[in-house]
Amino acid sequence: MPDHLADLTATLATWSPAARHQVALRDQYLAFLAANGPSALRRDGGPEHVTASCFVLTPDLSHVLLSLHRKGGFWVQLGGHLEPDDASVSDAAHREAAEEGGVDALDVPWRAPVDLDRHALSDRFGRCRVHWDVGYVAFAAHGAQPTTSDESDDVAWFPVDELPPVVPPGFASRLATVLDVVRTRRQ
Repeated sequence: MPDHLADLTATLATWSPAARHQVALRDQYLAFLAANGPSALRRDGGPEHVTASCFVLTPDLSHVLLSLHRKGGFWVQLGGHLEPDDASVSDAAHREAAEEGGVDALDVPWRAPVDLDRHALSDRFGRCRVHWDVGYVAFAAHGAQPTTSDESDDVAWFPVDELPPVVPPGFASRLATVLDVVRTRRQ
């Protein structure tokens, strides 16, 4: 079984966030992982735990694939909980993107995170109270047709500068930072 805790701890310890506020958040993630151990990565490990998400973009960065989250009632990047068979948190994010978005042949250009987002959850999420989300990137070919999964009410492409009206607080600025990271990594 993969050691997700060691892998994520090492990844975050060497990761240089693009956004200044993410530096302090990264340090909080490392403290959370150290304090909670492997249970921090399991859905049943407690009301606060790590999740993995993926910003699926078109290669020209003009569109982002979003899911209308069934429990949240908002449009958001694809993602979910880690499974024991996932080789890493990055693999969990990319698996969730493929499952939730129904897009085959995602291109994964790198396995480093691009976003951290710790957020509280409503009662609609059951036992889950806080997600410590680690975000990654993948690309889908132009014209890729998404398929809605059982976990979403809808999945659709949106222009990155014309997001739907109902997204989580701060989502537009997070997406802008992700796009900046992608542009920088491509140089």
